[in-house]
Amino acid sequence: MASLVPGDDLSSAELIRQFQFTRILNHDTRSKSINILGTIGSTPAILIAEKTAFTAHDEAAMAKLPTVDSGISSVRLLERNDIYRWYMATLVQDVETSPGAKLSLIWPATQTHIDKYAKQRRRVIRETPELYRNVLVPYIDKMRGDRIQWVYNILSHKSEADRIVYENPDPREGFILLPDLKWDRTTMDSIYLVAIVHRRDIASIRDLNKSQIPWLKSIYSELIQATTQAYPAISATQLRIYVHYLPSYYHFHVHVTNVEHDAGEGAAVGKAIMLSDLIARLEEMSDQFYGFANSTFTFLLGENSDLWTNGYARALDIV
Repeated sequence: MASLVPGDDLSSAELIRQFQFTRILNHDTRSKSINILGTIGSTPAILIAEKTAFTAHDEAAMAKLPTVDSGISSVRLLERNDIYRWYMATLVQDVETSPGAKLSLIWPATQTHIDKYAKQRRRVIRETPELYRNVLVPYIDKMRGDRIQWVYNILSHKSEADRIVYENPDPREGFILLPDLKWDRTTMDSIYLVAIVHRRDIASIRDLNKSQIPWLKSIYSELIQATTQAYPAISATQLRIYVHYLPSYYHFHVHVTNVEHDAGEGAAVGKAIMLSDLIARLEEMSDQFYGFANSTFTFLLGENSDLWTNGYARALDIV
């Protein structure tokens, strides 16, 4: 068979079948996920597999779960103690109604992707305004442009237009809201959306100042309205609306999840900041154009990151 290259027009299923295992990058027993490095053709690829959650909102489907044939295909007793019994079981699965796993494929994968999805130790960084200007700003300049072309493709409707939940098309005030690829788009308890703003002058929260408070408040209220209208089973008080610092890509975006969803590291201290809290901090600032570029933030950073190796480790003189 001819060697595959990234430009080949292959179905998603065919790409998965062509994946050749190289090694395990990382795995998480809490989230039941695994990151695998491999190749498709001769090009590096990363396959991320995550066990799906039960569709607890679908009572009819859950009623079938304990039944043999409809829900449980085989079962084996592990242990029994008085009234308690533990089993291993395999479940009846269907890719449309009860899939066993959600897959994400990155192809072609760069060394940056490989480092990101590999197991790594974390460091606590207390980023002063000076560190931000001297270390992060040059890094952001490298990570924008072609590196986030996929974001611009979404904003211009070249990609993922069929997944858009809501859009405010205003080039300065607007955003596109769509499901994050971490969500299976079925389980309401794990709902996960992301809002990507149309304007391109905001790379991260560092570019925010008091003059943008009305815009941020508008985004906040619009996100609540759009999400609750699109998914009536979710109320405003069930939504966690937050941003990441550091973000995974440098174009301002906001995360929207169900509070019941365990987003793991993505919603943890040292990563997630509630949008309402950011607005409150800006309101407390005295100068109209004073902003987060002059603030100090503390966050976690993986040692595999080039930002750590060639940035903060050198700046902080850490070997």
